[in-house]
This record gives sequence, structure tokens and C-alpha cells, in this order.
Amino acid sequence: MNPDRVRGNLERVRERIAAAGGDPARVEICAAIKYVWAEDLPALAEAGIGLVGENRAQDLLAKQAEHRDLFEWDFIGVLQSRKVRDVAPNVRLIHSIASDSALRQLARHPAREVLVEVDVAGEEEKAGIAPAELGEFIERCPVPVTGLMTMPPAVERPEDSRPHFARLAELAAEHGLERLSMGTTQDFEVAVAEGATIIRVGTVLYE
Repeated sequence: MNPDRVRGNLERVRERIAAAGGDPARVEICAAIKYVWAEDLPALAEAGIGLVGENRAQDLLAKQAEHRDLFEWDFIGVLQSRKVRDVAPNVRLIHSIASDSALRQLARHPAREVLVEVDVAGEEEKAGIAPAELGEFIERCPVPVTGLMTMPPAVERPEDSRPHFARLAELAAEHGLERLSMGTTQDFEVAVAEGATIIRVGTVLYE
């Protein structure tokens, strides 16, 4: 992992955020590190990355054991309820709360704050709370809910994700929530145009 290359990529992502109508100082870039080896993490810090997101609880703990102080840490993957105990005390933010079993575990092992994952496209096989059930789910959450997250269906054109991002922004506004975690390497510009406050990107930073 070359810090200079990552630094240049990071600056280009900020430029693309600005071109999409976002404020690079306000849209957080969460570097997805699922496929980044622990020994490469110092290079990301040297390049200016301050926020990382891990998808797997065991990898989060292993990487933090070596490099906890280099970054702020978010959890961005599917969160099994039995892993809440391990994840909650070790991250700034959980992006992916989407089950009653996770809520029960959060009552026992509180997180600082969480985002609720919303299935805006109504995909039965995908994790996420249905929009119609969101208000009740937020009320049941025992820790602060400060925003929403979504993963839209896989599409060929980034523009096809726009309706899903727009719907998530509408839901956040309806429920008085400020954070919107949406957009990945392939579609973050569309997400920013629809109000994303956090984008989760990996390949675009490392390639």
C-alpha cells in the first residue's frame, strides 16, 4: 500500500464530492478496510485517512489490537446479534442495526450511537428495516439512533441508485435524523448529490 497513491486518490474523491454538490469538509469518507491487511493500515493513516470501516467483527478486533489509535473506527457490515457485545464498545458508530435481536443485545451492551439499515428497495433477501416499520423500530432502540444507512440493489448504472438514496434522505428527514450513510465506490457521487453525509469507499482509494 503506497501512502502517496492513497493520498492522491483521497484528494480525487474529495474533488468528486465537491463536483457532485457536496462539501468535502462535511461529507465523511469512511475507508472500507475489509480487504486491507493489518500491516497496510499505517499507510492509510500516513495518507491522511482518519476514519475506517470494518465489515467483520473478528477482523475489527484483530486490526484494532495493532492499530487502534491510528483511526476512528466504524462497523459497516452485517452485524450478527451475538457480535454486538464485541463490536459496540469498540467503535464510534455502527452503520447496520437491522434486527430486534440486535436491539436486545444493545440494551445489554450499549453502543455510543447507531444507524438503522433500511431496505428501501424492498428486497426480501437483504437485511434492513422496511420503511413503514422504521419509526417503531427507532423507538425500540435502546441507544441513540442518529441516522440511516442503505445498500441499494446492484445496478449497472450508478444513476439507477438515485431513487433509493433520495428515499433514504426523505426517511431521515421525516424522523429528524442527520446522518446518511450511503454510497460506495461505484455510486458515491449520486449518493452525495442526494445528501449523503458518510460514504463507504474502498477500491477507489487503493487502486
